[in-house]
Amino acid sequence: MHIELTIIVLFIILVSTLVRVVFGFGNALIAMPLLALVIGVRVATPLIALVGALVALAMLVTEWRSVQLGDTWRLTLSSLVGIPIGLWFLKGSHEALVKGVLAVLTIGFSSYNLLKPRLITLRDDRLSYGVGFIAGILGGAYNTNGPPIIIFGTLRGWSAAGLRATLQGYFLLTGVIILVSHRLAGLWTPEVLHLFTLSLIPIALTQLFGRRLSRAIPEKRYDRYINLFLLVTGLALLAQVISRG
Repeated sequence: MHIELTIIVLFIILVSTLVRVVFGFGNALIAMPLLALVIGVRVATPLIALVGALVALAMLVTEWRSVQLGDTWRLTLSSLVGIPIGLWFLKGSHEALVKGVLAVLTIGFSSYNLLKPRLITLRDDRLSYGVGFIAGILGGAYNTNGPPIIIFGTLRGWSAAGLRATLQGYFLLTGVIILVSHRLAGLWTPEVLHLFTLSLIPIALTQLFGRRLSRAIPEKRYDRYINLFLLVTGLALLAQVISRG
C-alpha cells in the first residue's frame, strides 16, 4: 500500500476514533463509508472491528460501573444469531449490496439525529432480542451495530453515562465474537494486521485528548456537525453504488 493511502487510512481512524471517545459511539459510522471508498469493505471491516474492540476495552476501564448489565447480555446473546448472517454477506460477492445498505444506514441514522423526532418510551426490554439480532447482522457485515443499540437505549431512557458505558460493554462483548468470526473466515490478512498495528498510534492519541475535547466543544453543536458530515458521506457512497450499477 502506498504511503499516501496509508496516511489517509490512519487519518480516518484518528478522526472516527476521536468521535467514539468523545460521544461513546460513531467510529464505524464515520470510518466504514470512507474506508470502503479507499480500501474496500473486506479490508475495512476487520480493521475497524479490531480498532473498535480495543477502544471499547480502553473506555470500559474507567466507565464499567455505569453499564446496564441486564440489557447488555440480552442484546449480546441475540446478536450471536445475527453475526453469522452478516458475515455471510461480507464473505460473498455482495460488496455493492453491503455498500448500498451501509449508505442507507448512514443516511438514515444521521437524518434521525438531525431531525430529533419525538420518541415513545419502552417500559420493558422485550424488544432487546430483536434489536440485538439486527445489530448482530450489521456488526458481522460492516461493524455498524451501534445505531440499533443507541436507538434502543434512548427509547429505554438510559442516562448519558449509562448509554455511553453500556455501548462499550456491548461493543466489547460482540466485538470479541466478531473478531473470532473474522479470524476464522480468514479476514485477518497481512494488510489488515499491518494497518491495525499502525492504528495504535492514532488510538493512543484519541485516548489522551478525547475527554479534553468533549469538555471543550459544545456537544449539541459538535453532534450536528458530525451528523451533517455523515449524511454527506452516506450520499456520496450511495451515489458510487448507483453509478457502478
